[in-house]
Amino acid sequence: MSVEEFDVVVAGGGPGGSTVATLVAMQGHRVLLLEKEVFPRYQIGESLLPATVHGVCRMLGVAEELAEAGFPVKRGGTFRWGARPEPWTFHFGMSAKMSGSTSHAYQVERAKFDQMLLNNAKSKGVVVREGCAVDDVVEDGERVTGLRYTDPEGNEREVSARFVIDASGNKSRLYSHVGGTRNYSEFFRSLALFGYFEGGKRLPEPVSGNILSVAFDSGWFWYIPLSDTLTSVGAVVRREDAEKIQGDREKALMGLIAECPMISHYLSNATRVTTGKYGELRVRKDYSYQQTTFWRPGMILVGDAACFVDPVFSSGVHLATYSALLAARSINSVLAGELDEKTVLTEYEARYRREYGVFYEFLVSFYQMNVNEESYFWQAKKVTKNENTDIESFVELIGGVSSGETALTAADRIAKRSAEFAAAVDQVADGGGDDMVPMFRSQVVKQAMQEAGQVQVRAILGADAEPEPPLFPGGLVASPDGMKWMAYHPE
Repeated sequence: MSVEEFDVVVAGGGPGGSTVATLVAMQGHRVLLLEKEVFPRYQIGESLLPATVHGVCRMLGVAEELAEAGFPVKRGGTFRWGARPEPWTFHFGMSAKMSGSTSHAYQVERAKFDQMLLNNAKSKGVVVREGCAVDDVVEDGERVTGLRYTDPEGNEREVSARFVIDASGNKSRLYSHVGGTRNYSEFFRSLALFGYFEGGKRLPEPVSGNILSVAFDSGWFWYIPLSDTLTSVGAVVRREDAEKIQGDREKALMGLIAECPMISHYLSNATRVTTGKYGELRVRKDYSYQQTTFWRPGMILVGDAACFVDPVFSSGVHLATYSALLAARSINSVLAGELDEKTVLTEYEARYRREYGVFYEFLVSFYQMNVNEESYFWQAKKVTKNENTDIESFVELIGGVSSGETALTAADRIAKRSAEFAAAVDQVADGGGDDMVPMFRSQVVKQAMQEAGQVQVRAILGADAEPEPPLFPGGLVASPDGMKWMAYHPE
């Protein structure tokens, strides 16, 4: 078997894989991307965040193409959640980092969006091979040095590379080769049953393109407009209610819709799609998890291969593309001979864990604020079944998640921020806030947006962007073009 040589080989052609491959190839390096399926292919996760649209996609060179694709414009999120009986809305434009022309994202058909990113990778010099299933990694002592894969004709092939990227998603068969274990959250272990409908109602303008998230006794629904008429609809239920989505999926979904008056109303004149790629009713385990290590010499986990968090805030594509950007910076720095591998990948893992941890912290706070005492799903105190206060119950609940890892912040800080966030939501629920402004004063929300805003600003301004301090003491900072890391030298 002849062995091909590349600088980087990427397993997985989704947004994470396409992004890291493209950003490395744009620096003049030789990159091979292997994808087991043939695009376009179906994928869930249709709701994007501004950091991906105006930050990463701008760096990739596809922002204009994305804007011209005709996808529904998403200006924020709308929720029927918590104490307030009427739905409430937040707007991206409430953040100074995402004001003006960058205060929106899109709801995308993933088959089209992922194809766009993969085609862009090809145009930027990435060698893309579809229908190629990766079988194993190649090792030389402690270092991963390549991949073995099977091509569309069934031939076994091998490629060597300085870096191997696993961007093959939550069903990755490669992630365990970095070492460590995949730790699952005891709180976020949900199951999703979802399908697609034609003719569903829309929120009023100017938020008709928003994702609508609706809590009900068995869990929550997502309602995502993908065109003027097509809507992605999914019910997320706790694993203890798994029997509600077992058996006849059509009957199960209709039963859950009947439990949720708002979704029933929005679908009152709609018809479920029953043919084509959107015709199947699908079930997915939405178990939140993180790997205890994200890299080893020669190998990096990107996106869901490293970690996954509950999808209520549409963080999936954001975490995939953001981690891909961080990984590309790291690889580009090493291949340019400017920084060593351990230094850059330590920065990679710290930043990716921080972003994951912020969303995790944000979500636990968000779930905790639901005041419906009938809803077991949202009550941390009920889940732990202890006699402590809500905050103590909350801290104990997450205490078993990857104990001792840096992804979750210290218990006292989480408790403080959880209380702050809950107070902000209570203010809105009591009518004391306008358009979720109190929530955006919360440090939890500010931190969740901080790095996303920096990605956007750097993508737009490039070398004109203000120098940013390191996120961690002694850490690295992005180069002016955002493509590599640099040591931090304060003025």
